[in-house]
Amino acid sequence: MDENQTEVVREFALAGFSQKPSTEAGLFVLFLFFYVSTWIGNVLIMVTVASDNNLNSSPMYFLLGNLSFLDLCYSTVTTPKLLADFLDNIKLIPYDQCIAQLFFLHFVGAAEMFLLTVMAYDRYVAICRPLHYTTIMSRRLCCVLVAACWMGGFVHATVQTILTIHLPFCGPNKVDNFFCDVPPVIKLACADTFVIELLMVSNSGLISTSSFVVLISSYTIILVKIRSKEGRQKALSTCASHLMVVTLFFGPCIFIYARPFSIFSADKVVSVLYNVITPMLNPLIYTLRNKEVKSAMWKLWGRSGLSWKNKGPKNLK
Repeated sequence: MDENQTEVVREFALAGFSQKPSTEAGLFVLFLFFYVSTWIGNVLIMVTVASDNNLNSSPMYFLLGNLSFLDLCYSTVTTPKLLADFLDNIKLIPYDQCIAQLFFLHFVGAAEMFLLTVMAYDRYVAICRPLHYTTIMSRRLCCVLVAACWMGGFVHATVQTILTIHLPFCGPNKVDNFFCDVPPVIKLACADTFVIELLMVSNSGLISTSSFVVLISSYTIILVKIRSKEGRQKALSTCASHLMVVTLFFGPCIFIYARPFSIFSADKVVSVLYNVITPMLNPLIYTLRNKEVKSAMWKLWGRSGLSWKNKGPKNLK
């Protein structure tokens, strides 16, 4: 293939979910609700953690605040374009924007995988080495670990993107999903992609699968090391929210990336789960099972209400 052939495809057409305007309108309302809920829930967690001294000084909640920020970024990579496409019959995305979406999807997604692994390590130290917890999980170490998560995500996304942009695209240009991702995009390349697919599966698939195994192993070790029934139940309660998040996020990722790049009919539904639903559910999972976060939210609400009441009489004078 010469360079002119690689420039033939200047935009891709996204398959979307439906071609019926009535169905698209209903899906627009539904996904807009998901996206707004994602913003409200995650921003509320970030503001709560930042405004409460007890939560802000805790490594666990510092990491939780960063997870909420990543969830916001992750959802924003794909959902706004999806919402716009629901209102447009021709779902086109320029080549450059498609590659940018692909890059940031893997950048933020991999960073979140690494952060969830760090959060599992945090719980391991807190439960198995409680006397040394504050010494080991210092704020400096937490910042270094979070920075490492972002750096790891950047390296992963860069590798995925470089492998993709070196492929020639000369038609067809229909991406069989509602966003640009590596598996459906490289299927459109005008070249043999077998080696590229193996490299990408070994990259994305290895990261998601190995991180999932490490997470499950760490939680299993936590439960095995705790001898007392009461302590084990407490540890299980503490880790239950983490396990739920891990399952919701890593399960779909392993399904998509840890297999050869054949397109399944269920891929779109699975993609919705980890791109749209999981970022919305994470705040609910952590707050509904966490008394400290709920208490801090009520205090924040109380301070906001008190400040509003105090301003009222002054404005009337």
